[in-house]
Amino acid sequence: MIALDDIEDMTCLSRKEIAALAEHEHIGDFDASMLAEYLMHLPKGPQKVQQMICEDMREAIRHGDLDHARELFLTLQHFVKDHPEAIRGAA
Repeated sequence: MIALDDIEDMTCLSRKEIAALAEHEHIGDFDASMLAEYLMHLPKGPQKVQQMICEDMREAIRHGDLDHARELFLTLQHFVKDHPEAIRGAA
C-alpha cells in the first residue's frame, strides 16, 4: 500500500511546501500533495503556489505569529530557489 511519504516523495515540492499548501487550503497533506502536483503542471501553477505561501505569510504577520511567518519565508525562499518560474513576471 502506498503511504503518505511515498505520495509526498512523488511530487516536486518539499514536505514544508506541501504543508504550506495544506495550511492555505485547509486540507490534509495527502490532498495537498495531489493539489501541488496538479498546480506545478499548470502554466502559471508555480506562481499560484508562490502566491499561496505569501498569503499565509502575510496572515501570520497580521496575527503576530512571527515565528510562523519566518518559517513560511524560509519555505518560500526554498521554493523559489528550486522553481524560479514561480517568480512573477517569469516567462
